[in-house]
Order: sequence, then structure tokens, then C-alpha cells
Amino acid sequence: MAEIKDPENTIILTLKDGEVVIALLPEVAPKHTERMKTLARAGAYDNVCFHRVIDGFMAQTGDVENGNMEKDFNLRRAGTGGSAHPDVPAEFSKLPHDRGTIGAARSSSPNSANSQFFINFKDNHFLNGQYTVYGRVLSGMEHVDKIAKGEPPAKPDRMISVKVAADVQ
Repeated sequence: MAEIKDPENTIILTLKDGEVVIALLPEVAPKHTERMKTLARAGAYDNVCFHRVIDGFMAQTGDVENGNMEKDFNLRRAGTGGSAHPDVPAEFSKLPHDRGTIGAARSSSPNSANSQFFINFKDNHFLNGQYTVYGRVLSGMEHVDKIAKGEPPAKPDRMISVKVAADVQ
């Protein structure tokens, strides 16, 4: 596991194959960072599926409304919802969408990000300036690479748990 330098702004995402440590970037995208921590602390991301996973592109998850695999799960609707919180305005920056970066998923409106996010499997620079980058994988990218592929996957993987490192004993 990577050395955690800022536990308050580090996410520990547990997948079936192991832990993924994500450094959030509050200096770049404070509203997106805060939203992820709020939802993680509420347990909203726990058991939420990866509903759109495109090989060689990215893995998308975070639909806390429709994607929880233990509550009212509906794979056909997964990816269409958000959370009970209002949408987050875009926080575009010069940070590139490199392999392992976390981007805010949204509709065609730049200010429609809510709870969904994606992890880039490779450098996806065509997304630069169009989607908010608010984190990067520090360790465990090999576990992300093993997430079941598909739109949606036949048997979707899920985020077993998502925790803020400062809250983990």
C-alpha cells in the first residue's frame, strides 16, 4: 500500500482483488473532493457497482441512487442517478486525464457532476478540460485493471467499501 501523507484527503477503495489508495486533490477540485468524502463517510458508495467499464478507456461507478448491489439494484438504471445532494459545478483544471486519475462523470452539462466518477485505465487526454480531475490512484491500479468489463458488465464488480483514510483505525 502507498504511503498516506494526507489521510483526510485519501480514499481507501476496497475491490474484490484488493485495496486501491486514491489521493484526492482538494487544491484543484475542492467541491468534488468534499463530495466524495461526504458520500464515503455516509457509506453511500459501499456495494455500488461499476456500471460502465470500457477496456482501454475507463471504469465508471458511483451511482449511489441506482447502483447499490444490495438495495433496489437495477442494472438497467445503474448509471442514470446521483445522490440526494445537489450537483457539483465543474472544476476544470490543467491536470491531464492520465492513467489512474479520477474524473467526475457527468451528463452533457458541465455542471452536472454529482456522485459518479471514473478511473482512467490509460492516458485519455481527449478528456482534458472537459471533465474535472479530482484524484489519482497511488497504489492498487492492478486491482482496477481487473474490474469486469462491459456497458454494463454481465456480472458487474462493485466497490466493497469506500473510506476516508483518516477514519480508518
